[in-house]
Amino acid sequence: MVVFLANRANLQSKRLHDRIQNRLSGEFESVRRRRAEPREAGPYRVVAEVDPRQFVDTDEYPVTTARIEIGFQLQTGESYEYYWFNWIEPERSLLVGWHQDDTHDDLGPVHLQVNDGATPVAHELAEFMDSHPLDVIERRLNSLRDAVLAVEWEQGRPVGLDSTATVNE
Repeated sequence: MVVFLANRANLQSKRLHDRIQNRLSGEFESVRRRRAEPREAGPYRVVAEVDPRQFVDTDEYPVTTARIEIGFQLQTGESYEYYWFNWIEPERSLLVGWHQDDTHDDLGPVHLQVNDGATPVAHELAEFMDSHPLDVIERRLNSLRDAVLAVEWEQGRPVGLDSTATVNE
């Protein structure tokens, strides 16, 4: 595990997202930084293409394309950064992601969310990580496989998360 002890107070958004892009380039395909869409918080997203069958290590996985999208918003008015770390499968309209923001106060600053298209179907409390964004990336990458495999399905649609899975750490 890589530990980042850099001064977070000096983070610059473009440089941070470039560093995320460099980190993901060694593991994923077609990694790029893009400007966030007007409906998205924060200035940038890093997007990487991934072969789900290779990532979850099974040829039985039902789709062959997915992407990871990561974005950070610095200077949030809080003592920590906001971030969005999402696994997206367009073919199945699935989004699984950790969101550290102010959208679900009842769940605290971080939650794990599952969407069926644009509709959230599950929100769960997730571990708050008060560390450098690159450390957060490493830790979320280490948990991503379990989170993706914990999604419960009914009639081809995501409906929630397996409550026995450990995916919020």
